[in-house]
Amino acid sequence: MTNKRQPATHPIRNENPTKWAWTIATFFGAGFGKPGPGTWGSVATVLIWAACAWAFHPTPHILALALSTTILLAIALGVPAATIVARESGRKDPQIVVIDEVAGQAIALLFAPFDWRSALIALALFRLFDITKPFPIRRLENLPEGLGIVFDDVAAGLYALGVASILRIFLRF
Repeated sequence: MTNKRQPATHPIRNENPTKWAWTIATFFGAGFGKPGPGTWGSVATVLIWAACAWAFHPTPHILALALSTTILLAIALGVPAATIVARESGRKDPQIVVIDEVAGQAIALLFAPFDWRSALIALALFRLFDITKPFPIRRLENLPEGLGIVFDDVAAGLYALGVASILRIFLRF
């Protein structure tokens, strides 16, 4: 099983990178974290979710609405940003692009209650499905440019959401 992501040895090939796209695609620099930029993007998402839940004490409905907004923004801005960064870096799916992990991780957290156990399960399941890419997730990588970069992680997030929801039902938490 090969991962189509390529290491970013020279992350910027274009002398005039599109700053907004690089900022969004790398999720404000989280994509430059080593090792495993995707994990850094996922962890950043979980930490922001936890910080917002802790600071604002939203109802479960408001928390789900905030995550839904995050997901929509990550996809709507992430697809064009990922496309631009892939083109400018000269790589099909650069590791530094982690906005896709933000979208997928937010999906995995969507109906999770605010507690450490739910956060850890959502994080572990999302990373598992993102790395292993079970059928048909891997096929989504064949979509053109930013669509393929983002939507395989959206699918991994949906898998993680489904499994986490089932676990919460059977483990009663």
